[in-house]
Amino acid sequence: MRFDDSVAPPGLIIGTAQVPRPGPGEMLIRVKAAGVTPTELHWYPTTHTKDGAERTGAIPGHEFSGIVEAVGSKVDPGQIGREVFGLNDWYADGAIAQYCLATPLQVATKPARLTHIEAASVPIGALTAWQGLIDRAGLQSGQRVLVHGGAGAVGVYAIQLARRAGASVITTASQRSFEFLMGLGADEVIDYHTERFEQRLHAIDVVFDCVGGNTLQRSWDVLKPDGRMITIVSENENTVDVRVKQAFFIVEPNQAELAEAGRLFDAGELRCFVDAVVPFAEASDAYCGKVKGRLGRGKMVVAIP
Repeated sequence: MRFDDSVAPPGLIIGTAQVPRPGPGEMLIRVKAAGVTPTELHWYPTTHTKDGAERTGAIPGHEFSGIVEAVGSKVDPGQIGREVFGLNDWYADGAIAQYCLATPLQVATKPARLTHIEAASVPIGALTAWQGLIDRAGLQSGQRVLVHGGAGAVGVYAIQLARRAGASVITTASQRSFEFLMGLGADEVIDYHTERFEQRLHAIDVVFDCVGGNTLQRSWDVLKPDGRMITIVSENENTVDVRVKQAFFIVEPNQAELAEAGRLFDAGELRCFVDAVVPFAEASDAYCGKVKGRLGRGKMVVAIP
């Protein structure tokens, strides 16, 4: 599937391409499943190259699960046949295709307890939560965390990792997700339809924002004076607000963190959630908000034939 900017809103079109050849330090992945991030069609790397030139026909879907099919020079041939999951470069062609390229540092061994469909739902969500809460916010046991959008593809991992770190977890969500989120480890769930969280909360150590907009702006007042704001919402990438600029980050591939997440899945200490499994022929619908029967938690995944 390739990006099609000839329609509004943009979508994907089915196309054919040669199987990419792994260069030095690269591996060819036979993709079994790929995670969907709908906003990707509006990201800068989808329409531009790293040097700023116009880019057309990009293949989206940068988180995947599959099997190493071939390797380039400087990569151990023993990797061939290994089941992996990972996250490749935003400017590379993605995994809504039968094959994609990645480097060894962008993948880890697929957790044995997870199917390829399940594993493909993990990399962006788990790494974003890990890098936001642990690496950037330095979350400590006993601290209080507010997660906005707890039932989403990133929020489900933010809640689990915060709880595992010994933090007290509050999250905002709709009423239908209350029981699910409490079972996931949230100590308190606030219905964003009926309550204003800023009237109920104060002295929060870390706000992890997956919503943005007015929700982000209202969140500053609930933080402690030395509290940390983390936001992952793409609309904040080019903000001129210094506070938001410092709070925003984009997830990066990290083999060590992905491998540790895989260990936690195999140990039963982390759970993943697939919102919907989308056939390859309907991948464009997943990016355009047309998939019906979604569970309202976790991430959509495209099954690759």
